[in-house]
Amino acid sequence: MKVFSWLYDSVLRWSQHRRAPLILAGISFTESVIFPIPPDVMLAPMSMTQPQRAWYFASITTVASVLGGILGYWLGYWAFEPLVLPLIEWAGYESKLATVTGWFQLYGFWIIFIAGFSPLPYKLFTVTGGMLQVLFIPFVLGSILSRGLRFFLVAWLLRTGGPKMAIKLRTYVDRIGWGMVLVAIIAYVWTR
Repeated sequence: MKVFSWLYDSVLRWSQHRRAPLILAGISFTESVIFPIPPDVMLAPMSMTQPQRAWYFASITTVASVLGGILGYWLGYWAFEPLVLPLIEWAGYESKLATVTGWFQLYGFWIIFIAGFSPLPYKLFTVTGGMLQVLFIPFVLGSILSRGLRFFLVAWLLRTGGPKMAIKLRTYVDRIGWGMVLVAIIAYVWTR
């Protein structure tokens, strides 16, 4: 079943759209607050098919993501109980919120850095940071450092491969996609 090939081809088409940088900024901003899809989905193919603009795309992604993180912080700071908590309860993230809160109390600044760089849902950390009223400047600095490192690393890796990598990746995308689905299922079953 070639589901992932079709998705891959679609994302490559979107990455060539004349408004792709604007779409990338929108995804990056909203992912830091509420959107479930990471901006790497747009950044990677854009950096791969237009390697000469990879640093520009990484910059857009970093700035928009940090600005979204700041919005998430202020939502957590000012509107946690009336606005954010009902959404968390609706999504069934109460246990995740409790875990993230514990990590903040244990690791402080470093949890922002780890969350910004890793595939963990960054939005939970931005809102929780505001809710716990962590210091704003360290929050922003941790976000800039971690998000910048992550997105510039993605841009560098895919810039290095360039258009040749796009062709090679197209060959294996279905195997990789189904492998990731299998890993996700195993991880889900294992953690239950």
